[in-house]
Amino acid sequence: MTEASNPKKLTLYVAGQTPKSLAAIANLKTITEEHMPGQYEIEVVDLRQNPKLAKEHSIVAIPTLVRELPVPIRKIIGDLSDIEKVLVNLKVQGE
Repeated sequence: MTEASNPKKLTLYVAGQTPKSLAAIANLKTITEEHMPGQYEIEVVDLRQNPKLAKEHSIVAIPTLVRELPVPIRKIIGDLSDIEKVLVNLKVQGE
């Protein structure tokens, strides 16, 4: 499989253990496991532990999911409960 040699990266920015943050983490896990298993490397960044990253990475709302690879960078704001919207924004549908 060529996907392993060219991993895609998703970074989820959250703020502690808030209900929206926990929902976003759970929804992202479900989406990636059901619709794109093994295709993405996932990193969860807690901005309460490292708030300067919000400015450095241009995060204006949380939770925010950022697809860094492949380029172009794509951002999705919210708890990721709208699976169809997430898949379309990640360009998974139709690939």
